Amino acid sequence: MKRILSKIDKEQIADLPRVVFPGRTEVIVSESAAERAVKFLMKQPLLGFDTETRPSFKKGLLYKVSLLQVCGGDVCFLFRLNRIDLPDCLVKLLSDRRIKKIGLSWHDDLHGLMARKQFKPGTFIDLQDIAAQMGIEDKSLQKLYANILGGKISKGQQLSNWEADNLSEAQMQYAATDAWACIQLYKEMVRMQEEGYELVKNEEMKE
Repeated sequence: MKRILSKIDKEQIADLPRVVFPGRTEVIVSESAAERAVKFLMKQPLLGFDTETRPSFKKGLLYKVSLLQVCGGDVCFLFRLNRIDLPDCLVKLLSDRRIKKIGLSWHDDLHGLMARKQFKPGTFIDLQDIAAQMGIEDKSLQKLYANILGGKISKGQQLSNWEADNLSEAQMQYAATDAWACIQLYKEMVRMQEEGYELVKNEEMKE
């Protein structure tokens, strides 16, 4: 039976192997490309979602959501909302009730997306809710992934400029990995809930 911690320490994450999205990443900067991407995504049974916003280092200055990353199958699409806003095809995807959309702290993401355009959210599953049901205290994607799947997700690009003219390779990898990791976590957490697991405190795991 798999043993996991009720709460993992940052120090325990440092030595874990780094994980990155192994599939193909495609940056979307036009509405026609967005329509093609959504057509593909609507055929997937499970999607990983995340967003990025340009950080503001000035009091009172806030930016709208810059990027929506959606992972399905072996492809992750990075929709540059600062270029294309929230086209109707993306609203259709976000409102869809048939496909399970997996994210983390989704209330914040949805709030940001709705600042661009109002829509009625479809079926969203928040990993934090599942973690709480399982007795896990960790809330961040990095800690949940380390605790449950034993890998380290780098957060080095989190405060980079998501409205840059061109996203760097590091930014694209970071964004895609976060969306993909949501799917991997969901699958494993569901498996553990079905097959059983042992939740232990940090001190007990070290014994």
